[in-house]
Amino acid sequence: MWLVAGMPDVVLPVLDEVRALPSVLARVPAGYEPIVVDNGSRDGSADVARTLGARVVVERRRGFGAACMTGLLHARADVVCFMDCDGSLDARELPLVAEPVADGEADLVLGTRRRSRDLPLHGRVANALLAVEVRRRTGTRVTDLGPMRAARREALLALGVQDRRFGWPLEMVLRAAIAGWRVREIPVTYAARIGHSKVTGTIRGTVRATRDMARVLAACDDRPTERAR
Repeated sequence: MWLVAGMPDVVLPVLDEVRALPSVLARVPAGYEPIVVDNGSRDGSADVARTLGARVVVERRRGFGAACMTGLLHARADVVCFMDCDGSLDARELPLVAEPVADGEADLVLGTRRRSRDLPLHGRVANALLAVEVRRRTGTRVTDLGPMRAARREALLALGVQDRRFGWPLEMVLRAAIAGWRVREIPVTYAARIGHSKVTGTIRGTVRATRDMARVLAACDDRPTERAR
């Protein structure tokens, strides 16, 4: 177990994840502070998270990016991790993505999902295409826009990610690559989520996420192509 002074915070965006919360929070490593950002849950997720010892903040504006930004603003640690709270990721692996950032070996670490077959086919295809677009636009090679990731809090805030919907994870990677960040991938375990997906589980969610990410890609094309030094 990686234990140093100033352990990372973990931002967990939540929308009706009451079934997954107990197992997710139980696996958060000792010293890591879970920040559950409730984004309008109606199933009592926030109350359950508080009972289990998590710090809970509320973001009333709907949107995955809005929840992530609120969590980032409430974080106090130097290194901040982000992780889906649907049971598909194992919080015990958070040190794998946090340690290279804390040690100064990387600026942004993405957890690449090793068992991607648990993702729906259209989700796998979309993820692969987005990875290609990131490389084409920035020259930075990524294979997965992993939902488990870590970076330094102040650097992330200065990065200026604007999207507040499903384009947030993509925009973070694009902006980091354009700014010359050292982006590193670390394999992490991935399993079928607990409960119903709000994105890949519905046609409406998939269309909405696709639209948000297309908007982020278009905005990237409008930016200067020269990477910051």
